[in-house]
Amino acid sequence: MEDDDGEPRLHSRRRILGASGLVGATALAGCSSFLPSSGGDGGDGGSGSEPVGQIGSGRSPFGDRDISGGVSMAEMPDLEGELTLYSGRGEPLVGTLLEYIEDLYPDFTIQPRYGSAIELVNLIQTEGDNSPADVFYSVNAGALGQLDQTGRTQTLPDEVLDFVPESFRDPDGGWVGTSGRARSVPFNTNEFSESDIPDSVMDFPGTEALRDNVGWAPTYSSFQAFVTAMRILEGEEATREWLQGMQDLGVESYNDEFLVSQAVADGELGAGFANHYYTLRVQAGRADPPISLAFTENDAGAIFNVAGASIVDTAEDTELAANFVRHLLSAEAQDYFARETFEYPLVPEVEPLAELPSIDELNPPEGLDLTQLSDLQGTVELLRDVGVL
Repeated sequence: MEDDDGEPRLHSRRRILGASGLVGATALAGCSSFLPSSGGDGGDGGSGSEPVGQIGSGRSPFGDRDISGGVSMAEMPDLEGELTLYSGRGEPLVGTLLEYIEDLYPDFTIQPRYGSAIELVNLIQTEGDNSPADVFYSVNAGALGQLDQTGRTQTLPDEVLDFVPESFRDPDGGWVGTSGRARSVPFNTNEFSESDIPDSVMDFPGTEALRDNVGWAPTYSSFQAFVTAMRILEGEEATREWLQGMQDLGVESYNDEFLVSQAVADGELGAGFANHYYTLRVQAGRADPPISLAFTENDAGAIFNVAGASIVDTAEDTELAANFVRHLLSAEAQDYFARETFEYPLVPEVEPLAELPSIDELNPPEGLDLTQLSDLQGTVELLRDVGVL
């Protein structure tokens, strides 16, 4: 991934986001309220009742930035017909994008059904051959993997899969990533500097400076994917010890990771665990908040997860479904994810909007296949067993 929009690249893998620079790039005028706690990922899977402006960057979603890379929707096949979309991404995050696509094609209609990604996977299973779903749109790779492993997806064509690097799609073509998010450590810059944040997430329980001063959101799907990655990389027993160690350290629980990031900016916490974009949203909504980001290296705390889409096996018009997914990988859609949700575009030719380290500069764990994150049930059982849930 290239540098973000015109900003110089910093080369440290653990580089921190300067609050003042980001606010200058993504300032929100007059936005004082944000997303209420929902148990989803920033509105993903929510009821769709929250205003879009409380989530996005406050910029016009389309048309005010020159997009020099990627393939425009104008160069893609026209969409015609009706498509039923089961969306684990909430309407506040993607509703404007879906409306934009519909408006381009007068003979095309999207029938969205919003809910949590896992609930929708279970619903597709329950509906069986009678499911009306054509496309499943998920907030994370774990849910995509779950649906694929049950045999309820159809293979996406190569011309869709080839938009993104191999690491961000199913090797057998059952799903493709559409945008990405990095795990990160938001920290309060009045209390800590970059050097105070451990390089390894496994070192957090032994960091006395974080005693009664760190937060997490254990009911959040992204946090549970992070713990799933730890189980895979470190083993069940080491993960159990880490969770118990964090509790012994006095970790504070929040309903979602945006609230964790807000608490860091408010000085209620010194640091926390959250997806990268929550810090950017806090910075966009406040003037010079004392919050910045650090990234751990080559461990579960550094996983890079993706939102993505698959064609459900009950889709009758697979060509329409595949072409719709292709539109989620268009230059316009990729730029929308960057500007409105502060996510990483996965099409390499489209640059991130904010001053983020490029995907290449991040240091996610080696050998972790995102499809492995589908074992969420084992993680939930572990979290309950150690008293986190």
